[in-house]
Amino acid sequence: MRRRHFIAGLASTTAAWPVATRAQQPERVRRIGVLIPTADDQETRTRLTAFQQALQGLGWADGRNVHIETRVASGSAADTRKYAAELAALAPDVILAVGSAGLPAVLQATQTVPIVFVVVPDPVGSGFATGAQLLDQLMGA
Repeated sequence: MRRRHFIAGLASTTAAWPVATRAQQPERVRRIGVLIPTADDQETRTRLTAFQQALQGLGWADGRNVHIETRVASGSAADTRKYAAELAALAPDVILAVGSAGLPAVLQATQTVPIVFVVVPDPVGSGFATGAQLLDQLMGA
């Protein structure tokens, strides 16, 4: 009788292993690439801090469930292209391009990674996006 109980207990424990293993797997860490033109000005530092605080407010903590890779181009076009390619090669979940200077380099570096951009005065007029694309984004499509 004890042998049957042992085998039954072993079978139920073995059957529960996949469930226990799935429950203990850590949350997937998302990766965000950030390309900024320069970090020398207070406005850029303030925006970067606000971005990180907004992510934290949404439950995304750097080092816990999101990893933010930041590259600072220091105003150099060559550095901008180099860092855009570097960020694209990391295959992040999304790239944030700050300003009109970095956006063309990021667009050239990747066709597969989603790109979010800020501080681009006229994205349609500059050829970075069509009006339909922006409307779709605003409408949540």
